[in-house]
Amino acid sequence: MTYAIDPNPLWTPDPATLGETRMAQFMQSTDHGRYADLWRWSIDQPEAFWSKIWDFCGVVGEKGQRILLDGDRMPGARWFPEARLNYAENLLQKRDDGLALVFRGEDKVRRQLSHADLYAEVARFQQFLIASGVGEGDRVAAYLPNLPEALIAMLATTALGAIWSSASPDFGVQGVLDRFGQSQPKVLICVDGYWYNGKPVDCLEKNAEVVSKLPSLVKTVVVPYLDAYPDVGSIASAVRWNELTAVDGPQEVIFRRVAFDHPLFIMFSSGTTGVPKCIVHGHGGVLLQHLKEHQLHSDVRPGDRLFYFTTCGWMMWNWLMSGLASGASLLLYDGSPFAKHGKVLFDYAAAERMTHFGTSAKFIDAAAKIGLTPGRTHDLAALRAMFSTGSPLSPEGFDWVYREVKNDILLASISGGTDIVSCFVLGNPVLPVYRGEIQCCGLGMAVDVFNDEGQPVRSEKGELVCTRPFPAMPVGFWNDSDGSKYKAAYFERFANVWCHGDFSELTTHDGVIIYGRSDATLNPGGVRIGTAEIYRQVEQLPEILESLVIGQDWPPGKNDDVRVVLFVKLQEGHTLDAGLIERIRKQVRDNTTPRHVPARVVQVQDIPRTKSGKIVELAVRNVVHGQPVKNVEALANPEALNYFKGRVELAE
Repeated sequence: MTYAIDPNPLWTPDPATLGETRMAQFMQSTDHGRYADLWRWSIDQPEAFWSKIWDFCGVVGEKGQRILLDGDRMPGARWFPEARLNYAENLLQKRDDGLALVFRGEDKVRRQLSHADLYAEVARFQQFLIASGVGEGDRVAAYLPNLPEALIAMLATTALGAIWSSASPDFGVQGVLDRFGQSQPKVLICVDGYWYNGKPVDCLEKNAEVVSKLPSLVKTVVVPYLDAYPDVGSIASAVRWNELTAVDGPQEVIFRRVAFDHPLFIMFSSGTTGVPKCIVHGHGGVLLQHLKEHQLHSDVRPGDRLFYFTTCGWMMWNWLMSGLASGASLLLYDGSPFAKHGKVLFDYAAAERMTHFGTSAKFIDAAAKIGLTPGRTHDLAALRAMFSTGSPLSPEGFDWVYREVKNDILLASISGGTDIVSCFVLGNPVLPVYRGEIQCCGLGMAVDVFNDEGQPVRSEKGELVCTRPFPAMPVGFWNDSDGSKYKAAYFERFANVWCHGDFSELTTHDGVIIYGRSDATLNPGGVRIGTAEIYRQVEQLPEILESLVIGQDWPPGKNDDVRVVLFVKLQEGHTLDAGLIERIRKQVRDNTTPRHVPARVVQVQDIPRTKSGKIVELAVRNVVHGQPVKNVEALANPEALNYFKGRVELAE
């Protein structure tokens, strides 16, 4: 079963303003009149394409003469082997009084920094890092909300050639240790607490325990958020952020230009199937990829106001920060996205004249469920683009955005991951938007869909792959000296081809549909089914708040087949009765196939999810089968797993 491809677009670019887009200007500069032709050139001529991106997007640094070595090896290709650059230098090009960022907290705190303010703060914190012995290759870690201090510390760290990693403060102690314990940071930046759902959450006790178990630490910095002067006496070698030594007089930030593949970030996989992988990304690959995605695919221009709802524990935080390199002002938010009855983010968009609004597919689904109509209640005149990621955006989600947010914006469903800290498939301001489809494959990304035999297929489901190297591939994994873990993660399925693990389809529009993670696909009767196909149907019913589906081995212990089991969280005031179960099954049967119809429908009080909001089908499947969940610390609500244990409904 595939989505019915709608031949009529929901949105088409305005011919009157099309030429103003950065993508159109790039196409003109390369003499390509159609995106399909530009994409093909970017794949067939990678050296010319990526060299052009460097120049067109204004990278600060020394490019060198050679662009690509061993371009037939994946992994093993080397990009810009002679280049010297620094990621932070490209983000801190401005030092004027223009707006660098705005921060809003759920507790109504609003701050803003000019480019001059930001530069001065980076210089001040960098001096502290130098005094603490931090140098090239050392690690600095942050256990912070999405505060300006996180950006400041990241820029100060990476400007020195040191390596940055971060996690959000809602992680438990073990979750933080599973991550930072592997990379052994020299400095930790944490927070006294944060606000969520109108309540303050104290973090000082957790911080003390984390610090006591990270012997590599030399210094810990505590950022005051709940209190102006929190008590840090229980935290070893701790100092408050606001008590760091001031820099006397104007101070220059030190930018150490490093090799293109010099480590920049250590990113962590979700960790729901074991200890998180430590994925290392380099200065040049991240910068070039983000410049391309911001300027060309997202049409971010100087002076735009770029927002993404994210925590410091999700790759979208890193993606958002890079917006400074394209001249955008960053809009940061910390707290619940559903504060003020779900309107807080749209209040922010209206008040700050947001031009680009980024969120998750789950937020869009939830906003539609609770009946938000921001296009009528808020002034969104400045808004040009809306981004969605984290899980597949349903066709009905597309409908809601164009009906209730704005009918003349680019809705860019995007997909990639922490693995590449960017996107394989994403939006495009010069192409139409079709209901339920991601617009296109990214420039320079040789994306294809393979069947089980490793053959490319069109209008047929299969594995999302990338068949040629690209600069944003990881430098490697931390503590993986022979590269075996890295190769096993992406290159075991198909030789010399990146297999991403998304169950996908390329459409007749050259668009992409993601049906869910490959490792979570269902296989009743030997037919692969993407979980997103079932969610799309079930969550249209007004009684269903959200759902989670797994394949249960059946009969138990024989592994002869699997049956589809659907768990539902209902809207308040509703219960799961025989009538609702039948309506659920009918909705699925009428709009998909009989194989999609759940054999069992079970009500639960909550759905477990990661810190970035992704539901965890594999963890639930393990619980149902009596298998251990290896890393509950990766979950935002691990207690929800208890609702799936020992369910009598699944015993027959």
